Amino acid sequence: MGKFFVQNFGCRAAQADGAALESLLAAKGLEAAGERSAADLVVLNTCTVTAAADEDVRQTARRVHRENPAARILVTGCYAQRAPEELATLPGVEWVVGNSHKTQIADLISAAPYHGNIHVGDIFSQRDFLSAPVEDAAGDRTRPNLKIQDGCNNRCSFCIIPFVRGSSRSASAAQVVEQVRKLARRYREVVLSGINLGRWGREPGSSMRLAGLIRLLLVETPIERLRLSSIEPMDLSDDLLELMAASPRIAKHVHAPLQTGSDRILRRMHRKYRPRHYADRALKARALMPDAAIGADVMVGFPGETETDFADSRSFIESLPFTYLHVFTYSERPGTPAADYSDPVPMALRKERNRILRELAAQKNREFRQRMVGKTLSAITLHEPGTALTSNYLKVELAHPREANQLVDLHIGAVTEAGLREKAFLPIVSDL
Repeated sequence: MGKFFVQNFGCRAAQADGAALESLLAAKGLEAAGERSAADLVVLNTCTVTAAADEDVRQTARRVHRENPAARILVTGCYAQRAPEELATLPGVEWVVGNSHKTQIADLISAAPYHGNIHVGDIFSQRDFLSAPVEDAAGDRTRPNLKIQDGCNNRCSFCIIPFVRGSSRSASAAQVVEQVRKLARRYREVVLSGINLGRWGREPGSSMRLAGLIRLLLVETPIERLRLSSIEPMDLSDDLLELMAASPRIAKHVHAPLQTGSDRILRRMHRKYRPRHYADRALKARALMPDAAIGADVMVGFPGETETDFADSRSFIESLPFTYLHVFTYSERPGTPAADYSDPVPMALRKERNRILRELAAQKNREFRQRMVGKTLSAITLHEPGTALTSNYLKVELAHPREANQLVDLHIGAVTEAGLREKAFLPIVSDL
């Protein structure tokens, strides 16, 4: 088995897992293939947050087998942890490896070659943070995802993730410092990610919290920019927000899952905050960082969501300084309390509410981008030719080519359909 290809599905933590898998396989002497069709081993690193995510994985597995029948397929990740027998029946799938055994994949592929081989254990028995070192940025190429936390102790009534990721656990501060220090040799920006990132360091016996870890990274590593992925609203402490605002080495980007602006539905979801708490954090972030990106995950069509509940949610979202939204349609997940609720919202209505909030999000994003015209924004140049990503999470078309993986200051000249455009300065021509 010479060449491998890892395809990731889902969140930044999953992408970080995929990059770690690539490192583990390369360390075993396997060579990364540029595309699936050229691989002897195809690893599908899955998500299971929605029914659509599951279907995407199944379709991909079938497509891989059709396109490359000789390839041996290994399915891992959250879907593999939740329903391994289901995946083992797919054509071409030789291994199904849950999150419980993900770090053992490089050894498993050489030791167990037969079809339908399942390696899934009790994820809640995991007490240590298990992750392989990430040596490069994998598919992103310029902004490596470093997972520093895994699992979740919350029990939101709609969410399957705690049951496929296990209890919250953190990488040690020393491990994170070492990893960021290594990545800083090659990259300008590192994205810190986790299943519930704000809970980093909350295990018994630990006294350091996320803000303390970030301060340590700023002192102990030369990394030029840290970006934080999703953080639950009640973990956005004043200390953390003030640190983000004060340091030019932290991206001005706050992503806090909201789910809904309806107080009644938040309670039914078993979320641990009320709309007023969320608003306090979002407004605090905006006051401290006037040009920051502020984003949220929002769900529509949760069981029992009435027209009044949706109107409350839409009005709440409209009132806050969001710059983008990730809008999701509620999807029943077997094994969660919400899947058994007796008052589902019709699918057509769920999709209509999704459309309404996406339009609102597009309007807010457009207004935010318009405010950036005339400003100078710090950005990192991406591997996409002629493109950069600003500290406040906006894509910019560059006025002239630049090498990827560079931090640059860009003067914004115009708004494009989906992003911004750098202002092009004409050369000064002397009459002399």
